[in-house]
Amino acid sequence: MRRLLIGAVTVTAVLLAGCSTRSEDGTQSAARTATPAAGASTASADFGTLKNVCGPGTAKSSSVQGVTGTSIQVGVMSDIGYTKNSEFPDAAKVFTSWCNAAGGINGRKIVAVTRDSALTQVRQAVLEACKSDFALVGGGSALDALGVQDRLKCLLPAFPAQSSQIGAIGSDLQVLSGGAAPGYFQYAGYYTWLLKDKYPGSAQQVGIISGDSPVTKVMSAQFKEAVGGLGGKVSYNDLYPAAGVSDWTPYAQSIKNKGVKGLVFLGDFASLAKLEQALTDIGYTPDWIDANSNAYGPAFLQLAGPALAKQHNYAELFATAPLESAADNPATQQVLDLFKKYAPGKQVTYPVLRAFSAWLLFAASARDCAELTRTCVYDNAVKQTAWTGGGLQAPADLSRSDLPSKCYTVVEATAKGWQLADFKPTTGTYRCDAPTYKYKADYGKPATLASVGKSMADLK
Repeated sequence: MRRLLIGAVTVTAVLLAGCSTRSEDGTQSAARTATPAAGASTASADFGTLKNVCGPGTAKSSSVQGVTGTSIQVGVMSDIGYTKNSEFPDAAKVFTSWCNAAGGINGRKIVAVTRDSALTQVRQAVLEACKSDFALVGGGSALDALGVQDRLKCLLPAFPAQSSQIGAIGSDLQVLSGGAAPGYFQYAGYYTWLLKDKYPGSAQQVGIISGDSPVTKVMSAQFKEAVGGLGGKVSYNDLYPAAGVSDWTPYAQSIKNKGVKGLVFLGDFASLAKLEQALTDIGYTPDWIDANSNAYGPAFLQLAGPALAKQHNYAELFATAPLESAADNPATQQVLDLFKKYAPGKQVTYPVLRAFSAWLLFAASARDCAELTRTCVYDNAVKQTAWTGGGLQAPADLSRSDLPSKCYTVVEATAKGWQLADFKPTTGTYRCDAPTYKYKADYGKPATLASVGKSMADLK
């Protein structure tokens, strides 16, 4: 999820494997874990560089939906009924436990209700939220565009951890903590580094292989255009069936025959691991493979196994500080500490970090409202011009939707684990010199209030 959350995320991973997406942004993803430190302690109301995020107050009764004198009810979108992946509900439990222990938001306790979209039941989940929630916070659904029109009709603001589909990314009344720039290639900095800095010899021989789904076909077209726009050339483009592949050797042989030096993989990481083993078996090693953030975690490392010694896997984390940087990043370490305290045994993952940034954005925006209304919270959020989630991510300007982030973070998979790549970061774990690439083709537009006959004047 970053610009995520982000440009388009790979819904194919959910459609093919039932466990993950590329995301921005990125996502119902497979376990990407780090272990909370022993004996951790946390501040009562501060998070990273953010001061007094939560605390007591003298809240009054309210007629606003989801708000009473003692509580704020928010919804957490999740495909948990399909994926069995609880990372968004886990993040909600940990954040609200910490915030409520500190006094809530000006004295109001946060009540988080999981809205199970179960992959295909997005509309039903959104319609339920429309009946009683104040906002949607810290979650995401792989097929989120299915519910965006209903969300806008009921004027429900959203502060998601990820946004996956073109119709939803950057839609009205949505604030992504990493920023949203629909119509722009979200990986311009990462691919410039791959094609011009790290592996310039690969630029004219880039391959793309993706799962055979309508969503990923659009993504494949976007990546092909962007690679060309950044000075590269796609010389190989293929699909693999949604039902799965019994033998990846023919794909590996095609990649070798085409002389592919840089491989973009848009799909589930279990399939990527099998493809890489096939490449290794035939003795072929591209200069680089974009495994994408869906693969970021120990599960891919375990599946890829010996192939990691030969294949060069990278992923871009949308300018989020990697879990491996926790020792040098107090905000990341604080998430680990809070999980140890409030959800021992649960995994801290990359999507959890994105969810925490979204929760912090919502809480800080609500805290600064003299009267808690949807208009006030939304307006406060989009005033942020350098949001970092207390240090969880590089600064993001949330006041604009036409300004892609210049910052990016690249990690590399090795036989010893994931680690920061040698991409010459300029500030901490970030490099902030990304060029801007705007798509020339029309891949669709995000939904607007006007498309459902509403306007910002209707928001209360």
